[in-house]
Formats: sequence, structure tokens, C-alpha cells
Amino acid sequence: MAKTVRLADIGERLDVSAVTVSKALSGQKGVSEEMRQKIIRVADELGYLKRVKEEGRRKGYNIGVVVAERYLLEGESFYWKLYQELSQRAIARDCFMILEVVRHDDERNMEMPKILMEKKVDGVIIVGAFITQYSRFLAKKIQIPFLYLDTPGTADSCDSVVSNNMMGGYHMTNYLFEMGHSKIGFVGTRLATTSIDERFLGYLRSLMEHGAAPKEKWIIEDRDREYGQVDIKNKFQLPEEMPTAFFCNCDLSAYVLARKLGELGYAVPDDVSVAGFDNYINRMDSYVSETLENIGLTTYEINMKEMAKRTMHIMLHKLDNASYTTGMFVLPGRLIERGSVKRAGEEIPFI
Repeated sequence: MAKTVRLADIGERLDVSAVTVSKALSGQKGVSEEMRQKIIRVADELGYLKRVKEEGRRKGYNIGVVVAERYLLEGESFYWKLYQELSQRAIARDCFMILEVVRHDDERNMEMPKILMEKKVDGVIIVGAFITQYSRFLAKKIQIPFLYLDTPGTADSCDSVVSNNMMGGYHMTNYLFEMGHSKIGFVGTRLATTSIDERFLGYLRSLMEHGAAPKEKWIIEDRDREYGQVDIKNKFQLPEEMPTAFFCNCDLSAYVLARKLGELGYAVPDDVSVAGFDNYINRMDSYVSETLENIGLTTYEINMKEMAKRTMHIMLHKLDNASYTTGMFVLPGRLIERGSVKRAGEEIPFI
């Protein structure tokens, strides 16, 4: 039986990556015209293009990924890493992935993504939350298979793949109680994203179960609601009476908080313990706390690889069968203990 030709096989012949091959065959930018023609010629010689055209079940799908620009402003953000995981899964299934970043003005003006207007893709993955009006607009206008990733969408009938944010927030806050903390704050702007709200609800549930009332002064905003960008200058307004621990809605906010605490003379974790969520941080000089770099951040890890795997699985089934649906698929994470949380009342040994 003849060996199935894959994108990696084409790339090996020309000493280029499978990603470059994918871009060339799907007409994306980033590949010179000379290299594009070489790739097409080798793909034809190896029988790849012929196989894609002749197979009854089409495998070379073009899959769009749509994400708001605010999630990619800080370089290698969580969503950029998630897109890379999706791309690797797509390449492994001989599919082409095309990313479109939706500008804030286009989101506000209800502009359709170009890859959808120009019918460049067979299906689309909506990554992260858009403003509610735009999410509803997309759900109504999209005429091809689509699903949401890391956001539940705007209707009960939407297919989506999400992390179990509420249980993650609940487990992380429980962990802080187990470490002897009873004065626990939360860092995250409520109503900015669904993920933040769900993690906050998990935090509240844990407080209630432990008989602790939430204090508004210990609930710290970290970002602008409209643009959703973490704002160290105008947010992170800390109270005079500090809690002994903070649960932050994401690792980036945890790093910013640790930096802000240091500027105010507090030591992490000697004075205040800090926990995050994601297990992913873009190490930018403007945000990274040297303290957390040295001791490590206790956090709740999102399983990005499994999220990407499950998303591609659902998308391919939807492309092969228009009636296929899964509803919301929720993936658990795991707590990772590092040095940013200490037991309340515990002395840090002198080294």
C-alpha cells in the first residue's frame, strides 16, 4: 500500500518546515512566490495535490481562526500559544489554518472577518470572547461550520471547548484556605470576559463554603472592560488593609501584581502570597517580576494541548457532517504548586 504523502514529506524535500508548506499551498503570506511554486511542484510530483482532489472525503480543509486583537497585543500571549497548538494539530491532519486578528474598530462596527467575506475557509474557530454584540453578529452571519474555543459562545446550542474555569477558581481558592489563609483577595475585572467571571464565581463559592464574606476592597480590577488589556498604570489599585493572599485570574495579572506589591514594599510570599491561573506567561520586561521568576508562580494549569486536540477533532467532524454537534466540552486543569504561596504564619528560613 502506497505511503500517504504529508506536508512534512513535502517540506523535507525542500528543507522547509511543514508550516511553510501549509502557507504556500493555502495561499497565505510569508512565502516567496519562487518557493511557493517549488512547493506546489513537489506536492504535485509526490501526488499530494492529486490525492486531495480525488479523495471522496476531503482532508485538505482550510480552517480559519478568528481572535480579537486585544488578546495578541502582548507579544507571545496565551492565545498566540493556543493558535500555535491548533496549527500543529491542523498540519498533522493535512489541513491549512488561517489566522485573522479582528481589530477593535471592526469589532465595534460589526465588520465580518475577511476570511469569511472572501470565503477563504471551510470552517472557523472563534478563539476567546468578543464583545457580546459582535459574538451574536458572528453567530448569526456565519454560514459554515464553526465552534468556540476558550469561550462558551452566546447561545445554548453553540459548540465550544473550554477549560473548567469555575472549578479551577474554586480549587485554587480552596488551596489557599488549606494553606491557612482566610483573608483572600481576587484580581480580575468582572464582566471583562466570561473566563474571568467564571474563575471569580469559583472564588466566591470557596469563600462561602469556608464562611468567609467577600470584601469589595480585596477584589482588584486588572484591565479595561472594553479593550480587555491588562493595565498596570490605571488598575491594580491595592487597599490599605491587605489580605494575606491573592488569587489572580491569569498568570500575567499575577506577575503584574507581584511587581506592584514589590514597588509598595511587600514581599512575595513573605508578606502576601500570590496564585495565578493558566500556567502560561509571556516573559516581557515590562511585566515580569524578578521575584516570581526566581521562586516560581503557584497556578492552575490549562491543558492547551488537549484543548487544541479536542477542538480540531470537533471541527473535522463538523466539516464532514453538517449535523454533527457536541455542545460545550469542558476540560479540567491541574493545580501546580511553586514558591509564590506559603503557609500562613510560616516563617521563611534565612538562606
